[in-house]
Amino acid sequence: MPGLSPATGSVAVRAALGAALAGVIAVAAAAPAAADERHRVEPGDTVSALAHRYGATVSAISAANGLDSRATIYVGRTLVIPSTKATAAPKAKSATHVVASGDTVWALAQRYDVSVRAIVAANGLSANALIRLGQRLTIPGGGSAAVATPSSMPAAKAPAAKAPAAYTVRPGDTLSAIAARNGTTVAALARANSLANPSLIRVGQRLTIPGGAAAATGLVGDTFLGRTYPKDVVAAANQNKAALLATEVPSRAEMRRLVASTARRFGVDPALAQAVAYQESGFNMRAVSPANAIGVMQVIPTSGEWASDMAGRRLDLLDPEDNVLAGVLILRSLTRSFDRLDHAIGGYYQGGAAVRKHGLYPGTVTYVSSVKSLMSRFA
Repeated sequence: MPGLSPATGSVAVRAALGAALAGVIAVAAAAPAAADERHRVEPGDTVSALAHRYGATVSAISAANGLDSRATIYVGRTLVIPSTKATAAPKAKSATHVVASGDTVWALAQRYDVSVRAIVAANGLSANALIRLGQRLTIPGGGSAAVATPSSMPAAKAPAAKAPAAYTVRPGDTLSAIAARNGTTVAALARANSLANPSLIRVGQRLTIPGGAAAATGLVGDTFLGRTYPKDVVAAANQNKAALLATEVPSRAEMRRLVASTARRFGVDPALAQAVAYQESGFNMRAVSPANAIGVMQVIPTSGEWASDMAGRRLDLLDPEDNVLAGVLILRSLTRSFDRLDHAIGGYYQGGAAVRKHGLYPGTVTYVSSVKSLMSRFA
């Protein structure tokens, strides 16, 4: 976030938001049977941003590439982008949706299986795609024309509590990954297995997976910079916040020293790394944003996967050393990719792909200025 506020979000989240909302383009005229496109994943790309860019949907891209529900993609992978040109099939009717608390254009696109671009174009929204409570939106191709309101949407069923199960730790496992895989939290796993340090598990260790753990709520808000994040993202952020609150973490001074030493070890300017860490979180390892940006370096899980590829092992963003390493490796990649320091810093905030495509957004310019000012403080 521009200025010096901690826990502001990060890297790929802002890249996804910037790429998904900037430069809204009118929907192209329909044409018969066009071939699918191919896209090589760049740093900062997300499936939702690609869906907007190509006028497709997240579910269509996920299905075409065999992605799971998290829609995780990796730098360098070539994705199939299903053609969105009109076919002989009859066009679906539009629906009307009354905006409820917590709605975003991105979330509505997921719910109705249409693209963000289509909703923006159908409703004449600005490049920020801002919507207001009670606003009536046209959802193109969203089924019947009946008005969809919160009361008319089917209620979500609460998942049944799972009985405790056993899990054997495998190479590359982390407690946070095991928790996410089994629908529980790091804190619950640590309690169930009497783990003094959740970061220390060993291959072959048998863990008890608790069932029916109550989801953490209310620890992290759902809105940042006027954007309300999807409930599943906020829920994950709350779980990560709960895990960090239940775990002993280094002090801010210790985290600052860790950032500096890690930066030196990997050939990154320590002043730059410390400035970014302070800008992002104020050196607070327990910081978690509504976008599920985690820790001192405010790295989201998809960016953590990118950093894990660079590290050659799976990084645990809840682990202080791994969190700092993820941020430093991302900074190293950006400073090597861009000739200008401003663009490298902007890439951390806005995403490298978005910087290359659009240049620095106005908010990014402010962020860059703040980080460069802080660099003199940490020089």
